[in-house]
Amino acid sequence: MAAILIDGRAVAAKWKGDLALQAAELSADGTEPHLAVVLVGDNAASQVYVRNKENACRKAGIRSTVIRLAEDCDQEQLENTVRSLNDDAGVHGILVQLPLPRHLDEAAVLRLIDPNKDVDGFHAMNSGRLMNGQKGFIPCTPLGVMKLLEAYDIPVSGKHAVVIGRSNIVGKPMAMLLLAADATVTVCHSKTENLKELVRQADIVVAAVGRAAFVTADMIKPGAVVIDVGINRVDGAIVGDVDPAAAEAAGYLTPVPGGVGQMTIAMLLHNTLEAVREYGR
Repeated sequence: MAAILIDGRAVAAKWKGDLALQAAELSADGTEPHLAVVLVGDNAASQVYVRNKENACRKAGIRSTVIRLAEDCDQEQLENTVRSLNDDAGVHGILVQLPLPRHLDEAAVLRLIDPNKDVDGFHAMNSGRLMNGQKGFIPCTPLGVMKLLEAYDIPVSGKHAVVIGRSNIVGKPMAMLLLAADATVTVCHSKTENLKELVRQADIVVAAVGRAAFVTADMIKPGAVVIDVGINRVDGAIVGDVDPAAAEAAGYLTPVPGGVGQMTIAMLLHNTLEAVREYGR
């Protein structure tokens, strides 16, 4: 029996509709939500991602400003741009589009963002808040995954979750969120031995390794929930980290595209409105 496909587009559409109402209320109350995005260079994928974020903001009634810097801009110019956004009371959320050109110090730039405007949730202070169970901004993709599980009434408490990937953007915060929801969590990565055996024990699998069709059907416990965070381009097509054949074993599966991606943008809008409510008025 084929897996139930988790419709991320539909869930995200509902979120975006609700967020548009919230944004309208905030604007009517005197504060127009404002997200500023810093884009460095001409990376084609980054251009697409930023355009998608602009469109989502416009539809939700959130003001969006994109600051475009040249590919060869220096560290000082980029950091001064971030500082000016930190100091601008009319800007509630700041996002520096990644990846940055190689000559720029990405970690230094992320450290510079005001944690109370860090709607990507990448600042070390927000990472620490997540680790300690404190309120803060949560990275958008892991938060979106949790909201998808909630939308489909998929139980997490007491379940064994395996996260494949240990990045600061997805893998680590994903593990923290699942732990906070009372799952037992195993984090796997490129050096993990007996990976197939570990993944096959999982009730919930989150694949965030960045390799097309890395998770195969024989790695999936029958009936498991499989969340595919991967975005890989193969022969011009966008594919995930999970082999489509895994649908024959899984109970639930997020498709790529149409699964987690739209939720990531919805959670960015959510975090921006949270920034207004918590710090912006």
